[in-house]
Amino acid sequence: MDSEVVTIRTGSRPVVRDITGEAAGFVAGRGDGLLHVFVPHATAGVALIETGAGSDEDLLRALDDLLPTDDRWRHRHGSAGHGRDHVLPAFVAPYASLPVLAGRLALGTWQSICLVDPNGDNPTRQVRFSFLAG
Repeated sequence: MDSEVVTIRTGSRPVVRDITGEAAGFVAGRGDGLLHVFVPHATAGVALIETGAGSDEDLLRALDDLLPTDDRWRHRHGSAGHGRDHVLPAFVAPYASLPVLAGRLALGTWQSICLVDPNGDNPTRQVRFSFLAG
């Protein structure tokens, strides 16, 4: 298995950041196998969604509706509502596994690999790409 960690700048506000290009670059020329994408953070996740048509903003809004940024959370350090960020990985997993065929991601037409980061307290995130040849 080959593995590499990349740093992704997410900024100071909630974001859905498309990392498909970084993932495609990692698997390019590797043949067939599986790509595992893992975010080693307690307040971020990985989603396969369509981007560019508003789905990324819709996802952030849905998370706000489902997990409001208010004082209901027991985990209260950091910015307001930060406790909800620690619940996020139960809804948006911190990993995804994808097929790779002939060194290319086998994604659906409108699918993108996205880093979901609702926590503006951390402006950068680490993402581990691991390739298992098959």
